[in-house]
Amino acid sequence: MAGGGFVATGPVVQKNYAGGMTLYVLVTCIVAATGGLLFGYDIGISGGVTSMPPFLKKFFPDVYKKESTAKPSNYCKFDSQILTSFTSSLYIAGLVSSFMASATTRAFGRQKSMLLGGSTFLAGAAVNGAAVNVEMLILGRILLGLGVGFSIQCVPIYLSEMAPPRLRGALNIGFQLFLGIGVLAANLINYRTAKIKNWGWRLSLGLAAVPALIMLVGSFTLPDTPNSLIERGQMEKARAVLERIRGTPDVQEELQDMVEASEMSKTVKHPFRNIFRRKYRPQLVMALAIPFFQQLTGINVIAFYAPVLFKTIGFGSDAALLAAVILGVMNLASIIVSIFIVDKLGRRALFLEGGLQMITCQVLIAVILALKFGDNGMSKGYSSFTVFLFCAYALGFGWSWGPLSWLVPSEIFPLEIRSAGQTINVSVNLLVTFVLSQVFLSMLCHLRFGIFLFYASWTVIMTLFVFFLLPETKNVPIEEMTRIWQEHWFWSKMNLDYSTPAPAPAHEPFKSSSLQDHQKNLELVENGIPNSTNTQQPK
Repeated sequence: MAGGGFVATGPVVQKNYAGGMTLYVLVTCIVAATGGLLFGYDIGISGGVTSMPPFLKKFFPDVYKKESTAKPSNYCKFDSQILTSFTSSLYIAGLVSSFMASATTRAFGRQKSMLLGGSTFLAGAAVNGAAVNVEMLILGRILLGLGVGFSIQCVPIYLSEMAPPRLRGALNIGFQLFLGIGVLAANLINYRTAKIKNWGWRLSLGLAAVPALIMLVGSFTLPDTPNSLIERGQMEKARAVLERIRGTPDVQEELQDMVEASEMSKTVKHPFRNIFRRKYRPQLVMALAIPFFQQLTGINVIAFYAPVLFKTIGFGSDAALLAAVILGVMNLASIIVSIFIVDKLGRRALFLEGGLQMITCQVLIAVILALKFGDNGMSKGYSSFTVFLFCAYALGFGWSWGPLSWLVPSEIFPLEIRSAGQTINVSVNLLVTFVLSQVFLSMLCHLRFGIFLFYASWTVIMTLFVFFLLPETKNVPIEEMTRIWQEHWFWSKMNLDYSTPAPAPAHEPFKSSSLQDHQKNLELVENGIPNSTNTQQPK
């Protein structure tokens, strides 16, 4: 049993709203999920171009010289802080833009944030493709980072808010699916452009414009989510969108829950301050821990530097790029598997199984490198088995910590702190990614095979964290998610009370508990009649 006894003290009450999956919501979520292409393409393209000799010779001649000459240790031949700055500068820019994206998403809606993200990523692709010096490269990376920050802040929230509760997991994983497609596409492009002498790297970097254009054009066709429209006072438009995405006019119950959540959110004027209140402690812990742990699986730094890593353990340049392509195929295949099983098996089961699979692979990789890898490389048989272990590791990540690290944080926050919570989730993810990508090559040089034991140790910790502290969220409506914390064996001890919102500001004329009351009070206020929601009327 996957720790079922630790999940809750009672059953979570689930609501069955009218309507279900429609072609419109499916197409809408697919278009929105293409925002994952931006992040995925960048992850895949960076490591590929940094393994191309013409690119290194032009921008990083010291690294090129180090790689071309014999060194005491194969582990250290790519160790360069300037080279890692090229990769990691994007994530600091993304970290900064995620805070701007939070305010934009809350004030102007999810769709406008996606438009802005696609635009800045497109500009970054143009600058990088035309780069003539390191400064231009890093400027382009910063613009790409701004685009990534906006897209990964708003796309997971958009998907969770548009999806029917029973299919929220599958549709939200569309973001990770397109991220995987982006990684694979970048690896395939690198494999081909590496054969183009002198300027192949320009094509790899410039083609980042393609996913940017896909997201940019697609965003123009998207409606905003009902939750966001209600939050901004567009009630009739919200109802129309909800009826269309659910395929039925019978949306009163779900709309009423959204209105109540929106009214509660309006009492919270400072979401970043309120998220630290005791009642939101479980969500805050998850927003900090899940993205932190995701990066400490080691997946992103391995994806960034896969070609470099495979060259380090003895593959030739073309073979290293091909091995990275194989790794991308395995990752994408596992994401597709997770789409079909996440709403059946649940989040916890996939987290736990994936964690155990990654631990096993990381330990075995470390043992093989410790025993069989020397300055003369490694035999073909052991090299092939190492690639197999990397693929098994990618499979484990692809159906667990990969998609679920975006899905779970996007579905657990109440509306009043949803943008702030997603910003914290994205910021932690990008900050840890920046630090690890900046130090990975240096760690590889100094820890050698021990770097995989380092990541395996963290994977043990995060698997235990999920086992004891993460409740199951499958099939729970997003506006009813607070119940899972009140019924969890550990979090319930904090006496969490979500029934009473924070006191409303004095200038706020009313607070209703239903859609009908909300509309009635609006009419009363507009006609100059005092609100009587809490006044007993004579019979």
